[in-house]
Amino acid sequence: MSIPRLKSYLSIVATVLVLGQAVAVQAVELPDFTQLVEQASPAVVNISTTQKLPDRKVSAEDMPDLEGLPPMLREFFERGMPQPRSPRSPRGDRQQAQSLGSGFIISSDGYILTNNHVIADADEILVRLADRSELKAKLVGTDPRSDVALLKIEGKDLPVLKLGKSQDLKAGQWVVAIGSPFGFDHTVTQGIVSAVGRSLPNENYVPFIQTDVPINPGNSGGPLFNLNGEVVGINSQIYTRSGGFMGVSFAIPIDVAMDVSNQLKSGGKVSRGWLGVVIQEVNKDLAESFGLEKPAGALVAQIQDDGPAAKGGLQVGDVILSMNGQPIVMSADLPHLVGALKAGAKANLEVIREGKRKNVELTVGAIPDEDKELDALPKSGAESTSNRLGVAVGELTAEQKKTFDLKGGVVIKEVQDGPAALIGLQPGDVITHLNNQAIGSAKEFAEIAKALPKNRSVSMRVLRQGRASFITFKLAE
Repeated sequence: MSIPRLKSYLSIVATVLVLGQAVAVQAVELPDFTQLVEQASPAVVNISTTQKLPDRKVSAEDMPDLEGLPPMLREFFERGMPQPRSPRSPRGDRQQAQSLGSGFIISSDGYILTNNHVIADADEILVRLADRSELKAKLVGTDPRSDVALLKIEGKDLPVLKLGKSQDLKAGQWVVAIGSPFGFDHTVTQGIVSAVGRSLPNENYVPFIQTDVPINPGNSGGPLFNLNGEVVGINSQIYTRSGGFMGVSFAIPIDVAMDVSNQLKSGGKVSRGWLGVVIQEVNKDLAESFGLEKPAGALVAQIQDDGPAAKGGLQVGDVILSMNGQPIVMSADLPHLVGALKAGAKANLEVIREGKRKNVELTVGAIPDEDKELDALPKSGAESTSNRLGVAVGELTAEQKKTFDLKGGVVIKEVQDGPAALIGLQPGDVITHLNNQAIGSAKEFAEIAKALPKNRSVSMRVLRQGRASFITFKLAE
């Protein structure tokens, strides 16, 4: 063999050896979940519920006409059709619907955590243990806002899961789920943490853990583990366009779930902090209009009368940058932090107001059972036109200002061609602030609109059907 060919051969051998070593190292680094599953599975349970529903009685009028069909086809269809029943049928006048989910035991005397939506509206809850025995469960309490429910079964020395700290989770860490997808008990799936602190629409009080762990119907309420075998979350939701798993799953942090569980156990309900504000995201244009260096914080769009924020001196147009030293990067960060506080706790807010940083300290209130909503503002008043924006506006009556706790503002009477139409303003909308200035009258509105800067983001606070938000626009040369 020639020397060049020998060198080439040796090079190939060296490459193969290096690749082999890399594969071996990779194989060593991949986690083995067998011990975790063996230790944790006994404390993971299957949850089934029954719900009594009004029975649908079938009358002769509901029966299809089978005349003219061949005898064999007619007999086949008749066997598969429901038969009419009288109200006094011995089978009763109610039927049952079943649902399946998962849960896990958190105390040796039988307390179980699961999702609220697993047991919602159930008339009976059955828990199936790892040894296949079934026990009736009592509903201790439920919290729809966090989708957590606490159950209790009778038992002693039951297997219990170790609880971890979800606040220590980081994106990229391995996690494991055990549950009953489609009724298949103790199914194990694995993945990584995709993100932490996720906010979902209409889920303001839970900073969800996002994972790529395969989760399907029946997994709901089951535990999410770290590699130490500790529960770090409750599998709760998936994002899907097909109805099945698509790589995006969400779990309730165990820190949140245990706080809810402890409150349900001690008092039967959950208390959360509340400020009484409507907030919105700060985008690039809003950041520019409020003089911020970058988009960040929670913009206060509306303050409820006599709420904690109003009593503490928070103002519409304030941009909340932090609370008790915790930065507010996205507006959804604020409800998580406020909700974790108890009524009566102090909250120190760092805000931007009129371009200057201020500290506002207020006392957190308790979230009401039902949020109060403002009714839509009626249109009234004399008209005034601003050609720059393309709107005709009118004054608010004293009664309207009192009813909706407004110190000023104007109501849009007509939307003409121009910037107002482009940004979606509608007749009946109320404008309370323009270019970070409060509007007291139609005259003030016209004066502020006349002096608006060109080619720079300008903010406007608009009240529509009782809901306030800030929008931005630019006036061209």
